[in-house]
Amino acid sequence: MKNIIRLTLIIIFSFQFFESKAQKLEQLIYENEELIYSFKTKNKKQIFIVKDKSNAYIKYRYGNNGKIELEFPKESNKDSWKKFQYNSYWRGGGKDNSGMEIDNLQFTNGGYTYLIYRTYFAENGKNNTGIIITNSTNKEIRINGMANTIKGCICNLEDTGLIEKTDIGLSF
Repeated sequence: MKNIIRLTLIIIFSFQFFESKAQKLEQLIYENEELIYSFKTKNKKQIFIVKDKSNAYIKYRYGNNGKIELEFPKESNKDSWKKFQYNSYWRGGGKDNSGMEIDNLQFTNGGYTYLIYRTYFAENGKNNTGIIITNSTNKEIRINGMANTIKGCICNLEDTGLIEKTDIGLSF
């Protein structure tokens, strides 16, 4: 009887462990990571900016249903932080002062520049997000995100002290 109870408990805990891992993988986040920013695109893809819980690395991931289609950088180490550029602008005062927030995170991979943006404009109370991909001839592809799927904030990168705020301009 004790063996049956032990076996049952092992099966239950194993199922919970693998279910938890599967849920994280579906979100393109691993157990040792935490979300910085994410959103879904209109074509059901997901964009994630994640970091190791101990700040050992930062990653960009693109994909869906647990399948990573693009991950940058490949390496998972402290140097990864130097491969990203961050910029933001904030003007308070609400609607009367046309208050706004603009956050940009940028990296270059394989001859393409990827710029993830998040905006908020007090005049209409709307958030926007997306990614702008630019090739070497400055041709842009824009992938708009669905604002109602935004989680986290690119602005939280500033608090890590690991990413330098640089003048990459402000795009959205």
